[in-house]
Amino acid sequence: MRAFTPAERRARLARRHFLTGEPAAVTDVVAGVVGLHATDPATPYLSLWARVPGFAIAHLDAELYHGRTVLKHLAMRRTLWLIHRDDLPAIQAAASDRVAANERRRLIADVQKGGAAADGSVWLDTAGRAVLAHLREHGPTGARQLRAALPELAGTFDAAPGKTWGGESPLSPRVLTVLGVQGDIVRGPNDGGWTTSRPRWATVEDWLGATGEPLDPGEASRIAVRRWLRAFGPATVTDVKWWFGNTLTWARQTLQGLDAVEVDLHGTPGVALPDDLEPEPDVEPWAALLPGLDLTTMGWFDREWYLGPHRAQVFDRNGNGGPTAWWNGRIVGAWGQDGDGRLALRLLEDVGRDGVAALERCADDLTAWLDGTRVSPRFPSPVLKA
Repeated sequence: MRAFTPAERRARLARRHFLTGEPAAVTDVVAGVVGLHATDPATPYLSLWARVPGFAIAHLDAELYHGRTVLKHLAMRRTLWLIHRDDLPAIQAAASDRVAANERRRLIADVQKGGAAADGSVWLDTAGRAVLAHLREHGPTGARQLRAALPELAGTFDAAPGKTWGGESPLSPRVLTVLGVQGDIVRGPNDGGWTTSRPRWATVEDWLGATGEPLDPGEASRIAVRRWLRAFGPATVTDVKWWFGNTLTWARQTLQGLDAVEVDLHGTPGVALPDDLEPEPDVEPWAALLPGLDLTTMGWFDREWYLGPHRAQVFDRNGNGGPTAWWNGRIVGAWGQDGDGRLALRLLEDVGRDGVAALERCADDLTAWLDGTRVSPRFPSPVLKA
């Protein structure tokens, strides 16, 4: 049985997650790692800054809004991702359709509970048709403008009647969520800056054109898991299940369809692609500052081999990772900004003189790149929050 040491997995992580400083394009990174987390609007930009030498905000904006080679799409674990448009059919069938079914079912139930309509399914379908018709006629439109223009979107729901944390909330944003995760509409131009999210919605056909024929869910799952294992493997079956937000049975069946082989991950059973078992050469020492919810920080369920004892310091109780400092393939601390906007490091262990110097250079570089812009991560590292 092929055995992988933590050091070898960290070397793979460095190369396959574009963290060695080698030249790379925005689209190469996005496609190479399956997708970038995009729940925080700033995260894709900061993730790319850490991976693409010379990266500028305009580089991603050009791909998102002009070339339209990448897009933001709700998919695995009901998380918003930045993905390559060529990967949309596989991700849609492998992950988004499952999320869409859950979102649709919940919204229909809440429409009926809230009294917006007796038949939530009819209400949702009517609202969806109205949104699509409006977007086809008027082009990209913001959520507020759609709500004002379309009476079909009227309706509210109180998730906690009588509770202090309850209150009526509009149903219209959830209609857009369902249409988006179903692959009917897509986030188009952003009316906010790069650290905020105020998208105008467009139909997929108008914004992206033809995106390929729908895929069989089994075939799509094999495509997506193969791509993921190429970037994140070797990994545990639990890693696969968790990352895609699916079941263990689905993960095992998909891996069987790929002829994945069992490997030893420093004493724990794991899996790898059968043609991806060659030894991984060492990499030169490297440092990185990654944003909250970065794809590498969040890449595995079993994280001890790169996280060590620092889970409580950099992950909150719900498993959301804050901004992290990396040295040679391990999380060794966190980072934030001081009152003047400068990067402030909080190291959690001794990384030696070279490690401190490398991370301080990263902090200076990121401070200069941000040029006074403040980034407020949705889930700050607990060690800095404290």
